[in-house]
Amino acid sequence: MINEVMEYNKKFVEDKAYEPYLTSKYPDKKLAILTCMDTRLTELLPAALGLKNGDAKIIKNAGGVITHPYGSVVRSLLVAIIELGVEEVMVIGHTDCGVQGMDGGKLLEELTHRGVSQEHINIVRNSGIDLEKWLGGFECVEQSVRDTVIALKNHTLMPKNITITGFIMDSVTGELRQVPVEE
Repeated sequence: MINEVMEYNKKFVEDKAYEPYLTSKYPDKKLAILTCMDTRLTELLPAALGLKNGDAKIIKNAGGVITHPYGSVVRSLLVAIIELGVEEVMVIGHTDCGVQGMDGGKLLEELTHRGVSQEHINIVRNSGIDLEKWLGGFECVEQSVRDTVIALKNHTLMPKNITITGFIMDSVTGELRQVPVEE
């Protein structure tokens, strides 16, 4: 598959097919979106929100969540805000998320079946990481979005003038519904 992708890329560049996508590193809409890596959202999310290339910084991970207050998600958002001019953040969960109900213990078992040694698992555990929690999912997408919005709003490094709002997107229709968050 990678060879096919590389061949396509070579032709894409030769044909200058990139020209319609030219933009700057600064998001035109001063917007950052934290969302899930779900493949259904790849084209649906920007289309449903009316976003074009260059409009927003989109940060994706499994579940669209923050797994550590000083991890790559928060770092990326802070870079987007401080260096790239983002003023608003949308946290967008979605229906039928694969992370919902995910069992971290089962993922850990699968990792050992795939050759990750117990020694390495113990090293990670001894460094203070709760692997089952880190690999686990959430029970309710609405609560996950709410928790993420609250974590961002209350983060010690988050500028207070940034608007942070949570939503759930229907992964079939693209319909967006705001998640209420108590202040």
